[in-house]
Amino acid sequence: MPFRVESEVGVLRQVIVHRPGLELSRLTPDNVDDLLFDDVMWADRAREEHDAFVGLLRERNVTVHYFRELLAAALDAPGAREFLQKCLTRAIRFGPALDKPLERIVDQTSSEVLSELLIGGVLKSDVMPMLHTPSLLMESLGIDDFLLRPLPNHLFQRDNSAWIYGALSINPMAKQARKRETTNSRLIYKFHPMFRDAGLEIVYGDDSLPHEPATVEGGDVLVIGNGVLMIGMGERTSPQGVETLARLLFQGGHVRQVIVVELPKERAFMHLDTAMTMVDSDAFSVYPYLPETLRAFMLTPVGSDGDYDITEHTDLFPLVAEALGVDKVRVLRTPIDRAGAQREQWNDGNNFLAVSPGVVLGYERNTTANRYLADEGIEVVPVVGSELGRGRGGPRCLSCPIERDAVIL
Repeated sequence: MPFRVESEVGVLRQVIVHRPGLELSRLTPDNVDDLLFDDVMWADRAREEHDAFVGLLRERNVTVHYFRELLAAALDAPGAREFLQKCLTRAIRFGPALDKPLERIVDQTSSEVLSELLIGGVLKSDVMPMLHTPSLLMESLGIDDFLLRPLPNHLFQRDNSAWIYGALSINPMAKQARKRETTNSRLIYKFHPMFRDAGLEIVYGDDSLPHEPATVEGGDVLVIGNGVLMIGMGERTSPQGVETLARLLFQGGHVRQVIVVELPKERAFMHLDTAMTMVDSDAFSVYPYLPETLRAFMLTPVGSDGDYDITEHTDLFPLVAEALGVDKVRVLRTPIDRAGAQREQWNDGNNFLAVSPGVVLGYERNTTANRYLADEGIEVVPVVGSELGRGRGGPRCLSCPIERDAVIL
C-alpha cells in the first residue's frame, strides 16, 4: 500500500487539499461565528492563493489530490449514495416529510453537483423546485436559510483525517460546525477506488456513530517518527479521544509510544500545530511564550491488548529527544516581544508544512519567525496567505499528507 506517513519532515510524496469553493461564498457576517471563522473571506483571492500554494507543492514533486474531486469520484461507486443517505438521515434528521424526497435528490443529482453541495451547503431555495411534499421544517425556513450548512473548514484538510504510519484515523470532530466533514471523508476512504482497493486499516472513525466526548482533530496529531506519535490534548482533542486512539494504535502495533502534550485551553492554542511544528529531523518551531514546563504524558503499551502505562513529565523536549533517539531536540523559539509573538501566532507563525527535512512552507507575512528559522538553517518557502490566513490555519492545516517518507537519523 503506497499510503503511509512515517514522519513529520520526511520527503512529502502525496497530499490531499481542498480548493475553496461555494462554501466560502456562503460565509456572511451573520454566520461566520457559528461556522468557526473570524471574518468573511474574499473567496476569489483565497482561491488564487490556494492555487499558488498547490503550485509550490507541485514544484517540489508532491502529488496533489483535490478533496472535492475525490468526493465526486467516490459518489459514483456502488453503495456510496446509500451510505451517504444513511449518514445524513442519522446526523441531520430532516424529519419524516423530507427524508424520502431528499434521498431521491441524493440518488439523482450528478456527482459533480452533489459533491459541491455536500461541501458548499444546501439552501431551501436550492431544493424547492424538487420537493413536492408538505414539510413543517421547510415552511419554517426562510428562502435563503440552510437546509444543509456549508463546511468552510474543509479548507483545513489536516483535521478531519490523519494518517499515522500505516493506520488511518477518520477523526470525530469536536465542534458541531465540523462534524459532517467526517461523513465526506468516510465516503472517500470507503468508496474511492484509489483507497477502496488499497487495503486501508481504518483504526478510528469507520462508522457514522457519535464518538463524543472522545474527540480527536488532526491538528493535534504529529507523527514525529521512530514509531512515536505526539498528540495535543486541549480544546479540540479530549483525554477520552487520546486514550481511544492510542489504544487502537497499540492494538494494531502501529506505534510504540504516544507522547501526550497538555495544551492551554485557549483559542490561540486550538491545536498542537498552532503551538509547535516539526521543521527538521531534530528541530521544532515553538511559540516563544509557550510555557517551558508543559505537562506531558508518555503512554507505553503493555501486552498486545492495547493496554498501556502512563508516566507524567514536566520537561517535554528531552522526552521527545529520547523517543526519537537523538541527543537533543533543537527548540526554535523566535526572539520577539510578546505583542509581536501574539501577532505572528494569530497569523500561524508556527504552523509550517515540511516538504523535506529542513525545508518548510510558511506564510510570508510572519517575517520575524521566517528570518529566525533561516538563520537556524531552515529553508522557509514563503506562501502568500493574506486571505487563507484569515481562516486561522497555516500551510500544515491546509494539507493532509497521505504518503511521506521516514527520516533516517
